[in-house]
Amino acid sequence: MEQLLYGEDPEPSDRFPAGPLYVPVRPGPSGSVVRLFRTPLGDRSAVGFTSARGLVAALGTGQAWIRLAEPALRALTAPLGVTTVTIDPPFTACAPAPAGPAVPAGPAVPAGPAVPAAALAASARWTG
Repeated sequence: MEQLLYGEDPEPSDRFPAGPLYVPVRPGPSGSVVRLFRTPLGDRSAVGFTSARGLVAALGTGQAWIRLAEPALRALTAPLGVTTVTIDPPFTACAPAPAGPAVPAGPAVPAGPAVPAAALAASARWTG
């Protein structure tokens, strides 16, 4: 099927959803900043959701968001070298746990009984 694009059409036929997306943000020095994520291959990607419910399901109720159209999201992330926009990602991994204070080492665990080298050599023989 041929993709038709018309200059006067406000919503050209393309693979992206029409209308604003729910875009996750984080606090920044001058206000909200778009959060960037990684694809399974490790590339940076901007992420947008077509519904608030999808955003909450993937990132939790505490995730702040703003509404942006997909072209605006691309324009914001392009200067950062981010060319991928992922819409409604099917899976997101949990954030890593914050590093806490170092846990002090407990009492030393006594080593098990020493195994003689001859016993190790005998058990490592190939019987195939």
